[in-house]
Amino acid sequence: MISYQTAAPGAPLQRVEAATPVPQGTEVLVKMVACGVCHSDIHLHDGEFNLGNDKKLEVGRPGLVLGHEIFGEVVAVGPDANDAKIGDRRVVFPWIGCGECPSCRRGEEHLCTPGRGLGTMAQGGFADHVMVPHPRYLFDKGDVADSLASTYACSGLTAYSSLKKVGPLVEGDELVLIGAGGVGMMTLQVALALGMQPIVVDIDDNKLAAAKELGAKAVFNSSDKASVKAIKTLCNGGAYAVIDFVGAEASVNFGLGCLRKGGKIIIVGLYGGALNIPLPFIPMSARIIQGSYVGSLQEMGELMALVRAGKIAPIRIEERPLADVSQALADLKAGKVQGRVVLRA
Repeated sequence: MISYQTAAPGAPLQRVEAATPVPQGTEVLVKMVACGVCHSDIHLHDGEFNLGNDKKLEVGRPGLVLGHEIFGEVVAVGPDANDAKIGDRRVVFPWIGCGECPSCRRGEEHLCTPGRGLGTMAQGGFADHVMVPHPRYLFDKGDVADSLASTYACSGLTAYSSLKKVGPLVEGDELVLIGAGGVGMMTLQVALALGMQPIVVDIDDNKLAAAKELGAKAVFNSSDKASVKAIKTLCNGGAYAVIDFVGAEASVNFGLGCLRKGGKIIIVGLYGGALNIPLPFIPMSARIIQGSYVGSLQEMGELMALVRAGKIAPIRIEERPLADVSQALADLKAGKVQGRVVLRA
């Protein structure tokens, strides 16, 4: 098999040829058909997360095969993989846990530490084959295109899980999405399918125009100093919830500024930095600051049911060959991508 593995932090991925693994026990060998490229791949490729205040979290690991948005075809199964058969074409849930810790027993494998996540801890989808530990991590995509299907394993799941954390909205509640990149636009599509009509914020007018065309209630450029006031006016005093897909100091502070008393901000993005808030303001404003990390296996099942029912409109997909993976990472890091880049085997 051929894979593209990390070397030095930020260096081009190395093409490695090795023997194709043989599945054991409940394992399923999947031939990669399509694999999305995610901002999380950039951080793992760079080998660090920015923690603000000149601090960094080192995450670099040479020899890792990145890529966690995987769609592929089952080509071999272990003797105990009873629910998978050769020829199945499936989306792979990559956020795999140890199966034994309290998080896993609660059905929250995606929160298992360190876990066995494909493309984050175990070898992932920037390769022509991927080993999946069990058939329960495979999902039928229905009739959607292969490349689009791959994005539901992270972009779609992250969108769905973050929206579930918002909870039910009552009349007058408004939802603001910050960041109209691949995940933000996916969240807009999922939100519309769930009967929500979010307000979308970004610094790129082209992305805002695309969000408005897709059905956003309103769009605002966060570089305009008047935007926070305008959003609060539109929301009759402030939004009930904000989901931040950037996760930078500026974006989080912008989101907090849009909230009403008792509102919540859900931080998804990992751009980095630090947040400095006077502690009395948290109880005084009764606001919730919550993180959201991908989603659970159960949420993946719920999302894929919506996908198969045709309730989620497609996002923009840019296909590239697997061999162009290093350039795809560079382009995504440079902000040259609208929608989602998907690598094809």
